[in-house]
Order: sequence, then C-alpha cells, then structure tokens
Amino acid sequence: MNITHTLLVKLALALVIGGTIGIERELRSKSAGFRTLILICLGATLFTIFSIFLGAKGSPDRIASNVVVGIGFLGAGVIFKSDSRVNGITTAASIWLTAALGVGIGCGYYIASILGCLLVVSILFIFSFFDSFIDGINQVRDYTIEYSFEEGDLHKYDKLFKKYGLKINSGKKSKTGGQIKGVWNVKGTEKKHQTFIDHILKDQSVTAFDF
Repeated sequence: MNITHTLLVKLALALVIGGTIGIERELRSKSAGFRTLILICLGATLFTIFSIFLGAKGSPDRIASNVVVGIGFLGAGVIFKSDSRVNGITTAASIWLTAALGVGIGCGYYIASILGCLLVVSILFIFSFFDSFIDGINQVRDYTIEYSFEEGDLHKYDKLFKKYGLKINSGKKSKTGGQIKGVWNVKGTEKKHQTFIDHILKDQSVTAFDF
C-alpha cells in the first residue's frame, strides 16, 4: 500500500469516526456536533501523520503529543455552569476521546480506533438512559419563593420541603417590607419535586415562585 493510498484511508476513516460520534452529539443538540467532531478527528489524524514524517529521529511523537494540549482548550470551551449544575462535561470528554481516536488512526491502529468509536457511541446512547433514571431519583433544584410575612410562620416552607420528603442542601431568606424571599437548593426524586411544585402553585400566600 503506497503512501497516498494509506493517507486517503486514514483521512476517510477519520471522517467516518468523527462523523459517527458527531451525529450522536448533533441529535442531542450539543455545542460540539457533527462538523466539529469531524474536524477534531481529522485534525488529530493529520497532526499525528505529520508528526511521524516531521518528527526528529527517535521521537516521532513530538507534534502529536501537543494534540492533547490543544484539545484541552477546546474541551474547556464547551463546559459551563448553569444554576446549580455544570454542563458540557460529557461533550468535552467526547472531544477528548475523538481526538484520541484520530491519533490512533494517524498511527495506523485502525481496528482499535473503530472499536473505540463503537464503544464511545454505545456509552453515549445506552448510558444516557441510566443517566436519566438516576436524575429522576436524585434531582437537585433551586427554588425561589416570595410570600407575605406572618409572625411565627417564617419557616413554613422549610417544613413543607421536609413534609414532601425533599432534603434542603442550602437555604437563605431575606425580608423586604412585608415580604419574605426565600432561596433553597433542594434534593429529591422528580415525583416529590413535582408534588411540592403543585402545592406551591395553589398556595395563595405565594406572590412569586421561581422553579
């Protein structure tokens, strides 16, 4: 197999593997989708190929080793904090793994790269169901409730959380005029959260509710 043919095989495989993982991310509307992951896989493959050809004798991995550094910047760019959760970590890990597969392709480890791709896609598809299940039984939410101040009734919503089987991770209250504003970070099952929300929506003393 000549050099040109080998190069075409590697680039084609990088396109297929990057695209396969990218389709899964695109279907979930993630920030790094189809085109992005194809480019990452192709880029890692090319850097590895160039590293083999241009690297000094005895150290052909010098350029390829810097792929990890570059991918670190891309991965950090898709991670962001929203409310009480950190989002984008799975997408960042997908970017990291796609680059690793690109390096494998560039080195000529085709079978390992294909098997790695199948494993990544399987994890992203199958384990998402487990993730949803776990989130359903251990969901963390932030609640903001504003209500009229009444003597001896300052902690009524703290008690209500406990009544519905929800655990308060943190909470604080502030008073402005005749209004109390409470902010809580609460953990519990999705069903218990929904029952609590339904109760608050019917509570006439609540003037503002953010959930």
